[in-house]
Amino acid sequence: MDWFLIALAAIAIYLIIVAILKTHLPTGTQATGETPDDTDQQTPSGDQSSLASHVMFYGPILGIKTENVGFFDWFKKFSGGLRIYGTVGVFMVIIVSILMFLLILQTVNFTIALKPEPTAINSPQNIFFIPGLNEFIPSTFAVWFAFIITLVVHEFGHAILCRVENIKVKAMGVLFLVIPIGAFVEPDEDGVKEAKPFERMRMYGAGIMNNLVIGVLCFALLVTMIGWAEPSSEPIVVGYYQDYPAAVAGVPIPSIIKTINDTPVSTSADVADILNNSKPGDHVMVKFEKDGEITSHQLNLSAWPSEVGSSESGFMGVVYYNGQKVIQTTQSFFSPIGFLLLMSIPFQKPELGTNKIAGLENFQILGFDTKDAEYYTEPFPFYWQIIHLLYWGGFINLLVGFFNALPMLPLDGGLIFREGTERILARCGLERYGAHVVGTISSLMLVLLIAIITLPFLFHL
Repeated sequence: MDWFLIALAAIAIYLIIVAILKTHLPTGTQATGETPDDTDQQTPSGDQSSLASHVMFYGPILGIKTENVGFFDWFKKFSGGLRIYGTVGVFMVIIVSILMFLLILQTVNFTIALKPEPTAINSPQNIFFIPGLNEFIPSTFAVWFAFIITLVVHEFGHAILCRVENIKVKAMGVLFLVIPIGAFVEPDEDGVKEAKPFERMRMYGAGIMNNLVIGVLCFALLVTMIGWAEPSSEPIVVGYYQDYPAAVAGVPIPSIIKTINDTPVSTSADVADILNNSKPGDHVMVKFEKDGEITSHQLNLSAWPSEVGSSESGFMGVVYYNGQKVIQTTQSFFSPIGFLLLMSIPFQKPELGTNKIAGLENFQILGFDTKDAEYYTEPFPFYWQIIHLLYWGGFINLLVGFFNALPMLPLDGGLIFREGTERILARCGLERYGAHVVGTISSLMLVLLIAIITLPFLFHL
C-alpha cells in the first residue's frame, strides 16, 4: 500500500510539472519539441524560447536537453586510441550479437521441447526493467544510481565517437516518464549521413562497448572486494531437513545455536564435537537465539540420511549458513561463465517459482538488502552498499549491452548489422536486397523474443 501511494504521488507530481511546462512553452513545441513556424505562430518571448531549447515532449514523455556539449570536443585529442577502441567495439558487438541470437534461438527451441509452466519471469510487469514494479529488481539507491550511470555511459560513448569521427553533436539530454527512462545524444543528421559506413558503425558500437567494459569492471571489483568481509563462525541455522528432528521440534529459522545440553557452543565445529558422542534416539536440549530471544527445544536425534553422509552419531537435521563458501564461490566467478551466473542471481527466487540453479539464492546478498549481511563483519562502513552498487552496475550495464547488441532495428546492434549487411551486399551488386535482409532479421528477432515470453502461457492455456 505504501508503494502504491508513493507511485500515485510521483505520478501526480510529474503531471503537475508537465502541465506547468506545457503552459510556458510556445505553441508548436509542446508535442514535438520543435521550434514553431514563424509564418503560423507568434514569436515566443525570450523566456519561452529559452525554455523551448531545453524542454521537449514526445507524447507523455518529457525530455530535458542541453546544447552545451562542447566538452565532447576534448576527446578529439585521443582520436587515434578511441578509433581503435571503437573498432574493437564493433567486432565485440558482432560477436555478442551472434551469441545472443544463438542463445535466444536455443531458448525458444528448449521452450517448445520442454513446454515449461509460466513463471514470474513471464509476468507482464517483469518484462520491463522498472525497479520496484519488476519483482526481480528492487527499487533501491544502488539500482537507480547504476541505472542512471548505465544510460550516461552508453550515450557518452556515442557522443565521444561522434566527435572523433567529426560528426557534430547538437544536444544531449534525459527522458522522463515519471521516472528517468532513458538518455539521448542528438548527432547532426547530415553529419551522420556523410560519414563513412565504418565510422558510423564505430559510433553505434561505442555505447555498447562502454556498457560491456563498465559491466565487466564492476563485476571484477565485486569479486575482489567480497573477500574483504569476515564471515561469522557462529552456528547459524538457516534451514532444516523436512521430517527430521529440527523440523519436528519447530526450530526457529534463522537462529543461532547457543548451547547443547547447557554446554555453550560458538561454532558449528563445537556442535559437531558434542554430537559425535551421541547416537540416534538420544534426546538433546538445544537453545536457539532469534532476534535476541532465546528458546529451548528438545530434539530426538535421528540417523543420518544417506544423501547427507554416513555417521554413527545422532543427526539434528539443521542446515548452517556458510559465509566462507559464499565468499569463495563468488571469488571463483571471475570468468565468462561466472559472470553469467552473477547475471542470474536476481532470478534465483524460490518464492517466485524461478529458482533454476540450486544454491544461488544464497548469493542474493550481493545485490539485495538481506538478513545474511548480519552474518559478516564489515571491513568498513557502507561496505555492503558499495557491493550492491558494484553488483547492479555490472548487471545493468551488461544487460543493456547484451540487449542493445541484438541484430534488431532500431537497436545499436541492428544499426551495425544494417551498415555491415549493406556494405557486403553492395560489393556483390546486391545492395537492393539490403533493406529486406535487415528487416527480415529484425522481425525474426522480435518474434523470437515474444515467443520466449508467451509460449509458456500458450502451452498451458
